[in-house]
Amino acid sequence: MSYLVFLLLALICEVIGTVGGFGSSAVFVPLAEIFYDFTLVLALTSLFHLFSNAAKLILFRKTIDVKILLIFGLPSLVFTIAGALLTRWISAQVANIALGVFLVALSLLLLILHNFTFSATKRNSILGGSLAGFFAGLLGTGGAIRGIALSMYNLEKNLFVGTSAAIDMIVDSSRFVMYVINGFYRPHMLYYIPVMVLASFAGSYIGKLILAKVSQQFFHYFVLILILLIGIFTLIKVFLPFHLSIPL
Repeated sequence: MSYLVFLLLALICEVIGTVGGFGSSAVFVPLAEIFYDFTLVLALTSLFHLFSNAAKLILFRKTIDVKILLIFGLPSLVFTIAGALLTRWISAQVANIALGVFLVALSLLLLILHNFTFSATKRNSILGGSLAGFFAGLLGTGGAIRGIALSMYNLEKNLFVGTSAAIDMIVDSSRFVMYVINGFYRPHMLYYIPVMVLASFAGSYIGKLILAKVSQQFFHYFVLILILLIGIFTLIKVFLPFHLSIPL
């Protein structure tokens, strides 16, 4: 039963993350925390995302902007390591509140002010990559922030997903190493690798099929609304915590 629950959770998150363009962790982390403790969620997310990004890089390998990858990827790498190091000392509750408020406020701003955009400058790109990397290392999810930052480039939807996945691979490789050093990984997690591989490739493929059917405008609003819902759910989970016990 736990295998089936985990497979369905991972598959749904992977489909949503692929269509949204910022990876599955933004959805997987808040949902997985309902079932598992925080450090286990961090470990599961980084491992799951390695397979998830590998699937996307195969499916979207021809749609990656190398320039944006470097501008976002390098600061993301540095701040992911910094965030992962701080997981031992910073309260997850405080960090979740900050992340939830940030996501809700910024997504509402972009939804209400349709013509408002961030300038696609190197400074904004470095800032966006740094914030996304820091929260990815600290909370296990920074894709929503990266999605907002990448939206300032107004990328074609496939280019958006491919570039985001390439940046995410840099982030997840580094935090995977840091979580191993922190001792978050547990031997029995290895039994879930086949489930992660299946969910990653099946979810990415289904997401790509859906993406081919939606318009660019729908994609843009879908990303922002999804980020808003993730922010709201993050805050609800902090102030109204609930937990369902499913053994892993």
